[in-house]
Amino acid sequence: MAVWIQAQQLQGDALHQMQSLYGQHFPIEVRHYLSQWIEGQLWDAIDLENPQEEFKAKRLLDSLIQELQNKAEHQVGEDGFLLKIKLGHYASQLKSTYDRCPLELVRCIKHILYTEQRLVREATNSSSPVGGMMDSMSQKYQQINQAFEELRLLTQDTENDLRKLQHNQEYFIIQYQESLRIQAQLTSLSALPPADRQLREPALLNKRATVEAWLTREANTLQKYRLDLAEKHQKTLQVLRKQQTIILDDELIQWKRRQQLAGNGGPPEGGLDILQSWCEKLAETIWQNRQQIRRAEHLRQQLPIPGPIEELLNELGSTITDIISALVTSTFIIEKQPPQVLKTQTKFAATVRLLVGGKLNVHMNPPQVKATIISEQQAKALLKNESTRNDSSGEILNNNCVMEFHQTTGTLSAHFRNMSLKRIKRSDRRGAESVTEEKFTILFESQFSVGGNELVFQVKTLSLPVVVIVHGSQDNNATATVLWDNAFAEPGRVPFLVPDKVLWPQLCDAINMKYKAEVQSNRGLSEENLVFLAQKAFSSSSNNPEDYRNMTMTWSQFNRESLPGRNFTFWQWFDGVMELTKKHLKPHWNDGAILGFVNKQQAQDMLMSKPNGTFLLRFSDSEIGGITIAWVAENPNKRMVWNLMPYTTKDFSIRSLADRISDLNHLLFLYPDRPKDEVFSKYYTPPLCKQPSVCTGGVGGRGTGGGDVLPACLSVVWLHSVSCGRSDSMLDADGDFDLDDTMDVARHVEELLRRPVESQWGGQQS
Repeated sequence: MAVWIQAQQLQGDALHQMQSLYGQHFPIEVRHYLSQWIEGQLWDAIDLENPQEEFKAKRLLDSLIQELQNKAEHQVGEDGFLLKIKLGHYASQLKSTYDRCPLELVRCIKHILYTEQRLVREATNSSSPVGGMMDSMSQKYQQINQAFEELRLLTQDTENDLRKLQHNQEYFIIQYQESLRIQAQLTSLSALPPADRQLREPALLNKRATVEAWLTREANTLQKYRLDLAEKHQKTLQVLRKQQTIILDDELIQWKRRQQLAGNGGPPEGGLDILQSWCEKLAETIWQNRQQIRRAEHLRQQLPIPGPIEELLNELGSTITDIISALVTSTFIIEKQPPQVLKTQTKFAATVRLLVGGKLNVHMNPPQVKATIISEQQAKALLKNESTRNDSSGEILNNNCVMEFHQTTGTLSAHFRNMSLKRIKRSDRRGAESVTEEKFTILFESQFSVGGNELVFQVKTLSLPVVVIVHGSQDNNATATVLWDNAFAEPGRVPFLVPDKVLWPQLCDAINMKYKAEVQSNRGLSEENLVFLAQKAFSSSSNNPEDYRNMTMTWSQFNRESLPGRNFTFWQWFDGVMELTKKHLKPHWNDGAILGFVNKQQAQDMLMSKPNGTFLLRFSDSEIGGITIAWVAENPNKRMVWNLMPYTTKDFSIRSLADRISDLNHLLFLYPDRPKDEVFSKYYTPPLCKQPSVCTGGVGGRGTGGGDVLPACLSVVWLHSVSCGRSDSMLDADGDFDLDDTMDVARHVEELLRRPVESQWGGQQS
């Protein structure tokens, strides 16, 4: 749950403290209307003490102002007009206040968020899930930062020790040279007369003995210094490995998982700024220690002293190289994934990024990245280091790109903007597998060197699975494959294995996430909606959610086998609902005007207890991407519920749902009891004409003529049919109302239009 939602529940002194955070410097209205956006930004990634970070702060300020302006533009109605003016004023005010000092905006918002989180935690005694989550996140970040501080101190300590070792060794060499000079003097004494030799030799021998004794002691000391330094480096590398594991195997993997779920409509994976800053700190620390180990090895070669140090230094050198190799290869990532449903002959884009590229100066000799499409089997072989003989499974145009360094952001990335899949080579399919179940991946690979060609890296990374299609009609089945893979793939899997069956609640989470994203709505699927879907998926009649908790759904049930009595799968039906809602029904779904997930019997049970003219909107069971109107009314024989033939995208491209409901005069109340004009009038468009002189086709249902019928026309045709006892002919085989079968009464329209409609319906509407 968002912090702002929790903050609004504060009381007493905590509420006053929260309110005091806001004012002209940052209005509370901005916090309220942009709460989700504000809490989604990485404010902590900006170092307020670093003037170089000002460009990041400026980008956040510009984004904040843009979000405010967008919010203002979408306000409608009388209250919306005032809010629109107010939000526009706040946008100008914030720009004026912080345009020259954007870091102050970051400081302000960081202070607000920190204080709100503290107040929420204190108010709930840290028992709130939000408080716990924030606590956990702040603790994790704190632990990472503490580890970096420990590494900084360890590296500084070994640097000091290395300098001390170097100084001592240099002095040792000087003394060693002195011993050689003494030895040379002793040797030269042989040329002197015996008397002179006896006079000078004792002093030189004594001096030589003193120096040699010192050299022996100092050699042992140097060896100890070297061993101590090596042990300290071992400890540093242990801390480095642990820190790198946390960042690469936990934080980066979690980011990739969020990126994968974002492909299903989950929240954005978030920026890479914090991760990059951590990876750069790792790279800097690793490189410093690598240079120290190399200097220690140079000192050893300069002054060889027998002992275990040579083996230790070799081991340290190998370890530090492994660590930096793991860092470089793991931080070559796909920042923007290619589309997971990939149509041939269609332009697509992707972005790859090297998180440590700037810190390691890779951009000094910009590497080229190549993109290749490979099959699932080729991906498996690649991860096993088996030779794939440079095979590919298709041809991608514009598949080479040079990495560019962006000075302002410090990022090194390659932007593939105009790739196109020219052709695809499919493998033999297994069993009932269709082409829309076959998974491929885009392989991005590059080669570059660091440290003046000291180390050469070959880096590769695989995109999320892609399904290749050649026609738009394959899109919905391909999307099902992608959705299942994104939702249920496990970290570290063999490409691209997913479970064949999952628990129903897991699937509910996945399709709810997808639904909200596609419809762009905060109104997701309710528990009642999910029970309806479970009934459809499992051909069950139970209304108890608990009955489905432990049930599993297989991939075949999801999108391979047709629903009972239908020629489409569960997913195809659900995808049709999403598409229809996204394109034509979004505002009505957001308003709560569409119940949608209700079957015909449920609709009848709900409406029969309501006044005549009460109606509801439900998705068609029998047609993909259809919505029908069910309403209760009297006919001469009995009171009953009617169902219009479903409307589809084709119908709504001619006339909107709101206008069609407006046209149907016998629809009075949206279930349970809301006057229809109260709900839909803001979406009505003016009628095309005022004189209803022709009736040629279906506003209410689907007509056979070439245009829309006028509002009164359909109402009268329907009323006439009922009053003439022709209601049965207006229903399809499933009891749905079909205007096609009422065209034989069109000849009566003119006569009926001359009579007051009220007299035809009389008191039956009550």
